[in-house]
Amino acid sequence: MIATRDAYGQALLELGRQNPKIVALDADLSGSTKTAQFGKEFPERFFNAGIAEANMVGMAAGMAAGGLIPFASTFAVFAAGRAFEQIRQSLAYPRMNVKVVATHGGITVGEDGGSHQSIEDLAIMRSLPNMTVLCPADGPETAAAIRAAAAFDGPVYIRLGRGKVPVVFPQDCAFEIGRGVTLREGKDVTFIGTGLMTAMALEAAQALADKGIEARVLHMGSIKPLDTELVLNAARETGAIVTAEEHSVIGGLGGAVCEALAEGCPVPVERVGMRDVFGQSGPAGKLLEHYGLTADKLVESAERVLTRKIR
Repeated sequence: MIATRDAYGQALLELGRQNPKIVALDADLSGSTKTAQFGKEFPERFFNAGIAEANMVGMAAGMAAGGLIPFASTFAVFAAGRAFEQIRQSLAYPRMNVKVVATHGGITVGEDGGSHQSIEDLAIMRSLPNMTVLCPADGPETAAAIRAAAAFDGPVYIRLGRGKVPVVFPQDCAFEIGRGVTLREGKDVTFIGTGLMTAMALEAAQALADKGIEARVLHMGSIKPLDTELVLNAARETGAIVTAEEHSVIGGLGGAVCEALAEGCPVPVERVGMRDVFGQSGPAGKLLEHYGLTADKLVESAERVLTRKIR
């Protein structure tokens, strides 16, 4: 178990040692976003913008215009909310080479409550032209995604979580922007997960196997661009899809998958995520259970979508 924000801090530090163009910016949350390690080793390349996320993004855009590779970090609710206009106008529109790393995404922020639980950030960022949107599953994939983002020329939004999550990928895993990963083969139904929900999809697939149902599991660390080919192949071969995300079902992974299916291969879909409601304060595990973001609910969704499958 490792928190994706911890993996980010270590990956950023390693990148900083390899590339002097890497700079880090933070909005007075470096202890939580884990950029503090970078700031301690490279104080001349670390910039604390204070509680001024919009200014931080503007600073990052200017640094990118000068040839640097800025990683700007804060909580997801502030990145996609307070700094949206600057991300749109100063990063996405001119296609600036800035990486926005948004930690504390989703309801697993826990006791901080609904005001700090970003459940719409993927939808907001996915709607921006030129913006690449990533949501890795675990620590190893986070490190690989950070390296891929650094090598990519353009704005990238990377959503990470607060708490520790199960390890799904090997330490030496690769990350390719725009590519999904098949984690388990199956012919009856396909789970498509992102973020911490991918581990639950694997657990649900095992539970279904005990009932004689073979579930395929795909992981989408790249929300935009989406691996449409992988999604459509799964739809053609299994005939039913269940999406799983710690985010609103509107506009995030579920929305992206449904858009792809509607244009390429319509099949029955169940979307597991936040059902157009804000979260509330509570322990992360209790909140996931309360809002139905569990392996058991994924099993129920798979069984339900199978009844709608065209045979």
